This record gives sequence, structure tokens and C-alpha cells, in this order.
Amino acid sequence: MTNHDETAGSSGIGDMDGPAYRGGEPRTDPGHETSAGTCGEAQVTLRTPAELADALPYLLGYRPEDSIVLVALRDREKLGRFGARARIGIPVQQGDWPAVAQQLAHGLVTGSERRGTKPERMVAYLVQEPAAGESGRDVMEHLRPLAQSLRTACGNLDVTVVEALCISDGRFWSYCCPDSGCCPAEGRPMGLPGTSVLAAAATYAGLQVRGTLREFRARLSPLETPAALEQEAALDAASLTLVPRILSGVTRGEVAEETLGLAERTMARFADAPSVSGAWSADLRDDGLLGHDEAAAMILGLQDRATRDRAAEWMEGAEAALALRLWRALARRCVGSYSEHAAAPLTLAGWVAWSTGDEVEAREALAMALGADQDYLFARLLHQACNDGLDPETVRRCLRSERVGRRGEERAGTGTPEPEATDAPRRCSAQVAPPAETAPSAETDSSVPAEPSVPAEPSVRTDACAQAVSPAKPLRSTAASRSRRKARPLRNGSRSARRSPETDIVRPRRHPGSTSAGGDGPGRTGTGADGRRSRTHRGSGRCTDETDT
Repeated sequence: MTNHDETAGSSGIGDMDGPAYRGGEPRTDPGHETSAGTCGEAQVTLRTPAELADALPYLLGYRPEDSIVLVALRDREKLGRFGARARIGIPVQQGDWPAVAQQLAHGLVTGSERRGTKPERMVAYLVQEPAAGESGRDVMEHLRPLAQSLRTACGNLDVTVVEALCISDGRFWSYCCPDSGCCPAEGRPMGLPGTSVLAAAATYAGLQVRGTLREFRARLSPLETPAALEQEAALDAASLTLVPRILSGVTRGEVAEETLGLAERTMARFADAPSVSGAWSADLRDDGLLGHDEAAAMILGLQDRATRDRAAEWMEGAEAALALRLWRALARRCVGSYSEHAAAPLTLAGWVAWSTGDEVEAREALAMALGADQDYLFARLLHQACNDGLDPETVRRCLRSERVGRRGEERAGTGTPEPEATDAPRRCSAQVAPPAETAPSAETDSSVPAEPSVPAEPSVRTDACAQAVSPAKPLRSTAASRSRRKARPLRNGSRSARRSPETDIVRPRRHPGSTSAGGDGPGRTGTGADGRRSRTHRGSGRCTDETDT
């Protein structure tokens, strides 16, 4: 339903988690009288469409692009407190709009009901910048049928859309207000960023809007500089030596200790590095502190689920911030034919972000992990749990227990058990429920998610990070030479990864039309100014966020 090349959007249901503006919940009244919630003891009131338009980034925690956003209103004492919100990318094909509107509205309403509060009313936003030769008003008129589809879809669920706004080219339009004096045909200019009432309250509370989702993805996307060729060569060399050792029951534990020890030394190096201003500069600094061989060794070592689960224990305090920097850096090093290997560091990045309260980056990282490998169950479980608003403390307790138990064994002189011998699957079973499958799109591998559902009886066991045990498959090494990989043709575009039941090791293969670094193969887009490229998220069974082309 969603064109993944232009506007595949991250799970809109993923934004149904309560306000990004945690100091209080803005509230709205019908029509243009809107009152907003509290920030500490102060109450914020939104009375006009202009204030509603200015409030959008503070409701989400970032500035949406090419997006449909629905915000639920909980009609407490007729004050209309803002509740859950949902965001998804705008489909390119207009024929998809009614289905997208229906599924988004249904997911938001049923998700809110599952939390005990059905929305009484709804506010809808359509955000899109004009293309070359277009004006903001042209965009508004183009999206008018989509706004009507949203109003119809919500009305079918007995929820009234009290305001529908289009934001484009620095202006906004109301699809609901008939008063030309209030909402003229040429639109109204948006206020200067940071000057609204809600912005002032958020600033007072110490909160801020954090850019766009594209900027989040850039920090996690593979490098597309000449250094990517060197990194891929290092990954090739490391796979020849490390993969057989990981697949061996004798040396697997040794590789785990080497991987985690190298990660700890790298984080210590990060901690000693001088501070810099800005995310882009910080990432460049970290990239310069991480060697190609080191990155290759850690990327391959983390394909072992037991090693990855131990790495997930760096989830709190100062070590969490350092670990997040490392997982981002490793995700950027999964270049060329090793793109699927990014699922492990991306999932770890999403987990640490969620554990430390950054749900926006958590959802993006986990969505990208599923884009790299749609079968990566750890990412799917965490994505579901994060979207459902569950408390990460459940998983943290389990990981703390694993760490304490392992240290007790070490003090007792028993040493660290081999990864395959751990009984973590039984101790931490069903900490996070598996997500329901969603129907794939008829046009692309992406789809709009139905509302999340939780099976009553999970049929899989999970390890310390709720990773399901894979069904038995013959062990296959990924250390085959490049010549063997090239000689093996793909069959009807099927997935090329093969896994052992004990690890997530995959054999990288090149896809037709792809290049080692920088090529515009399938699932790739143009290179940005910083030498990185956004990855389209294909085959993840859920809608992924927009990618510019």
C-alpha cells in the first residue's frame, strides 16, 4: 500500500505511546477552542489552528516529513486532553489513501481502547513539502481527498475529526474551518520555531524537538564513502576466520569473550574522546576512533545471539550512552553485501535507546533492523513492545539477572558457560510477546500495520533478550570465499541469508544491480552531503519511514 521508494513511513502505531511532551498533555476543545494540559503545575492552552499546527513537533518529539499524523483526544471533562498519536508516510499512489486512512484510524482507536481509553475526537495533520513547480496551496488541494478519507475512516469508528490541517511550505491550511477570515484560501504562515505557547512550556520543562526522522536514520545508515570499500574488505577477511570459530562448539565462547572485550575497550576509547557539538560531528569523531578490523570483528561476533544478549546488558547509566554510540558506529559499518548484518547493532541501538527513554530513536533503529532482516525476531519483539507502550524495565530486570548469575558463576570458579549451554531461554521466556503478522502490501514489500495483537500463548521460547530459538537447520558457515558467493545465483529474488540454529550468522551475497559501496542497487537511495545514504526498509512486514529520492 505504501511506496517504499518515496514515502514508506515508520509504523504510525509506533507513535501511540503517550505524549512526547512528558511534562504534561495538551488538551483541546472542539472547533478552534483548544485547551492544553499541564507542564508541571502550569496549564497550556491551545485556542487556534495556528497553535495546533505549531504544536505538532512537540506532540511527536521530532519534525515529521511527508506524513499523516492522527492525534487522539480524550474527552475528560470536555477538555479534550491529547492522548495517543499515530504517524505514517503519505502513499504516493492516491488509490492507496482510503485503505491507509482506514488502517491508521483503526489501529489508533483500537490501540487506545486496549489501553482503556477510546478517543472521543481526533485531530489530523498532513505534512508534505511542495515539489519543484508546486506551491503549498497545490499540495493542500492535492491532499484534500486524503484528508476526507481520514475524516470518513474516523467517522466510521464513531470518532469525529474536529480539525484537519495541512502543513506545507511554511504555511498551514484547515480542511474543517469554513471561515475565510480565520483560515483564508492562501493559508496562514506558521509561527517561528520555538515561539509558540507549547514551545515555551516545553523549553521550561527542559524538553526539545529533535530534528527529523531522516536525520535519525542518517546516523544509522551504512557509510557510502571510499572507506566503505576498505570496511567491506575487512569484513570479508574477518568472516574467513571468525565464522568457523563461532560455528564451532569449542571456540564459540572464546569469540564471544573477544568480541565483548573489544567492545569494552572501544567504549573506553569513546569515553576518553573530547566532546564535540552536533550529532554529525559526534558520529565523525566516533568513526575515526573505530578501525575497520575492529568493526568487522565486532559486527561478526554480534551475529551470535548469546554474545549479542550479553552486549544488551550495557543498557543503563554511563555505559548505555557509550554503548549506543558504538552500536550506531557498527551499524554504519555494515556496508555492501553485509547490510543484513546490521540487524544486530541496529537492534542493540534500538534497545538501548528504548531503555534510556528515547522512544523516537528506538522505533527508527528497530524499524531499520527489520528492514535489514525482516526475520530478526529480537527486533520484532522489541518493536512490538515499544509500540505497545510496555515498560522496558521488564527486559532490564531479566538482563540484570543474567549478569548477576554469570558473575556469580565466575566468582565460584565455574567460568562463563558456553553460549549454547545457557538456560536463559527458560528463565526469560515470554518477557516480550511476539508481534502479530501483518498482511504484505500488494504493491511493495512494505505495508501499513494493522493494530498490534498479542497471541494468547506464545509458541516460541525466548532467550535473555526474548529472542526465539530458531528451528533446527543444518549449520552453514558464512566463510565461503567471494568467488563461491558470486557463483551461486539468486533464485527468483529469494532471500540469500542462511543461518545456523545457534547463531544469526548470514552469508552475504550481492544482489543484482548492487555495488560494494555507493551503488544504487535495490533498496538504496541517493547519497547525502555527509557521505551516507538512507536505506529503504523492505520486507519488514510493516510500514517504514520515508526515503527521499
